[in-house]
Amino acid sequence: MCGIAGFLGEVSSPFERLTAMAQAIVHRGPDDQGVWFDEGIGIGLAHARLSILDLTPAGHQPMQSASDRYVLVFNGEIYNHHALRAELELIASRAWRGHSDTETLLAAIEQWGLDSTLKKTAGMFALALWDKQNQTLSLARDRMGEKPLYYGWVNGSFVFASELKAIKKFPEFKNEIDRNALALYLRYSSIPAPYSIYKNVYKLEPGCIVSTKPGENELGKTVYWSTVDVLKNGWQKPFQGSADEAVNQLETVLKKSVALQMEADVPLGAFLSGGVDSSAIVALMQAQSSQKVKTFSIGFDNKAYNEAEHARAVAKYLGTEHFDMYVSGQDALDVIPLLPQIYDEPFADSSQIPTYLVSKIAKQKVTVSLSGDAGDELFGGYSRYQLANKTWNKLNKIPYSVRQALGAGIGFLPSGFWRRVFSPLDSLQSKKGKPFSYGDKFLKASALLCCKNRRDFYHKGFMSHNLNVESWVIGAKPLSTQFDEIDFGQAPFFEEMMALDMVHYLPNDILTKVDRAAMAVSLETRVPLLDPTVIEFAASLPLEYKMRNGVGKWVLREVLYKYVPKDLIERLKMGFGVPLAEWLRGPLRDWAETLLGEKRLHEEGFFNVALVRKKWQEHLSGQRNWSYQLWDVLMFQAWLEKNK
Repeated sequence: MCGIAGFLGEVSSPFERLTAMAQAIVHRGPDDQGVWFDEGIGIGLAHARLSILDLTPAGHQPMQSASDRYVLVFNGEIYNHHALRAELELIASRAWRGHSDTETLLAAIEQWGLDSTLKKTAGMFALALWDKQNQTLSLARDRMGEKPLYYGWVNGSFVFASELKAIKKFPEFKNEIDRNALALYLRYSSIPAPYSIYKNVYKLEPGCIVSTKPGENELGKTVYWSTVDVLKNGWQKPFQGSADEAVNQLETVLKKSVALQMEADVPLGAFLSGGVDSSAIVALMQAQSSQKVKTFSIGFDNKAYNEAEHARAVAKYLGTEHFDMYVSGQDALDVIPLLPQIYDEPFADSSQIPTYLVSKIAKQKVTVSLSGDAGDELFGGYSRYQLANKTWNKLNKIPYSVRQALGAGIGFLPSGFWRRVFSPLDSLQSKKGKPFSYGDKFLKASALLCCKNRRDFYHKGFMSHNLNVESWVIGAKPLSTQFDEIDFGQAPFFEEMMALDMVHYLPNDILTKVDRAAMAVSLETRVPLLDPTVIEFAASLPLEYKMRNGVGKWVLREVLYKYVPKDLIERLKMGFGVPLAEWLRGPLRDWAETLLGEKRLHEEGFFNVALVRKKWQEHLSGQRNWSYQLWDVLMFQAWLEKNK
């Protein structure tokens, strides 16, 4: 894993600028740094290297191709690079300088071109390629968006980098905040591609290539992989085999993916929560390893959020070398001041805290860690899919005009009334260890009665922290996202929700969270479930192989149960969370009050001060639980404090 950066345009002291850009992302690549600059063109590339394959100088970047036509900076891993080398050697004999996947990638690009090469790869990456012959700079990002890549224009120059902090080292960068993107952030707790928190700076979408030439102010964009098209193709050409054949086929493709992603010239391990996804990955790793796989988990002193005991039980059964660490609430709180620097732009999925902690533990023993991310999106694991599907099917039977009237009637009564009505149920839930407000849930649900279609229902009811973001952010206007633009045709609602999460929630939230948390401690993470063969096979599976008897991820569970007893896995899912609502009323109260101070909010001028203060007071008093909405604002405020 590495960090990349560069520019195309005139700039004074170019080597100094490139070095500063690389140094800004040195946490992504602490082992080696390099820069390359062509004075005649004004093209510069910078690289910070975390050595994983070929630890020798033969893997140094920026790397030039054998013919000297191309120069490449590359962040990521090409898991099938040995197969690509073998294919290249059948075409012509080659004198390889080393065994890095970067060198293989360059040779493949010389042979087949960038677009065709990327279609042949199985990997995760962000790259910048300079073509001397055609004088073209191309940027590309992996299929699912595991690795980040920002780009934009600063003072007439085209700039790019793995993280914003490198772009901000470019001279005359203007940190003008995009209020429309800020409103999107308040809705989703992250900023979806192609937007970023700054004006004129963008995220490259997954599966895309953008190209530009000297003196041009426009980009050419091509799509070499479309998750939407892959999903549609799977629905149109479903798997025809039996349930047993589906289980066996998934085991085969996933086992191969895991084996490919276990290659490294440095110590390697895996995150293990004890849940279905991570346990399946670890089981397949251990089954193919001659040594004990190193596994990592964290435990919390709050039993309601602690899964470490389950992880330890799975590790013991599989025979891994397991490491876990119990952390206190204070340990988690101590991470919060680090988040603005780690995440580089506002990001407010609170599971970022335990993700950083488990990455920090893993880095003490390994340099690469595999994870079980994407199992829920691929195989229907989120409970919200069933809840949304059942609720909408019932709700849609009620005429829209009647639903509108019901929603208005419920909203007419004060929120305190509904909290009192549901308080007995709240008390029962609190005894289980996790405070819960059925009144809040009821009020949120009632607001959804006015949704006209199922897409809107899922978007507002299950994927939006805030339904009125433009009223929170002064001067903000709505921006369109994939929720608005993608057409899935006549796909069943259940499949549509999974697909929306694959193209929106997974890359913009889950993969962003893991990449930044892990790279902050120079740990590479890999996601075997996102191998293209696994995605394509999962897309082809009928829903009955994913959801069975009210239980999601059926086919993946059946693969896992070949290696681990069912009773070690089947339990209520806790999620990788923290007691955010209680923290804001307790140990984080003073910190939050400082960031949400009325005078401060007025001076900064981003938020509707009266609205934010009202939500804060309602939360403190216990009238409502606004922890998600407030955490979004607080993470922006903390980020702004570090990035003015």
